[in-house]
Amino acid sequence: DSAEASPSVVFENIERCSPYCLQMLLENISGLTVDVDFTVELIPEMNVAVATFIKSIDTKEFVEKCSQHKRVREFKMTARLLESTQTIKAENLPESISTDYLTVYFESAQNGGGPVSDVQLFPEENSAIVTFCDHKGNT
Repeated sequence: DSAEASPSVVFENIERCSPYCLQMLLENISGLTVDVDFTVELIPEMNVAVATFIKSIDTKEFVEKCSQHKRVREFKMTARLLESTQTIKAENLPESISTDYLTVYFESAQNGGGPVSDVQLFPEENSAIVTFCDHKGNT
């Protein structure tokens, strides 16, 4: 079951911890190095960060360590595995983008994609919803 665990961990309520502080904290807890063993993507509008592990680790065990860690509790942050999804939202798309182009782009293995089952374009928002045939194609 652990082998199927997500390589990404979501940290919620990150506003009390600066981005650099969060990176150092994750290095301390994991014993790994940011940008070498894992990456951190901040999503400030949702008050979350996502750590994605390049190096294979037991992310379930890491989440458990985080929830017991003194500093994580002091910052009132929570950690959980990022759930798998078959659907993503692509934003800030050029006005002239087509569903065919998006399908080919997201099916490209070079872009981390996989077989696409549907693309819904929202020109007024310059966005699209892309649905993959299975959750492994949306990395």
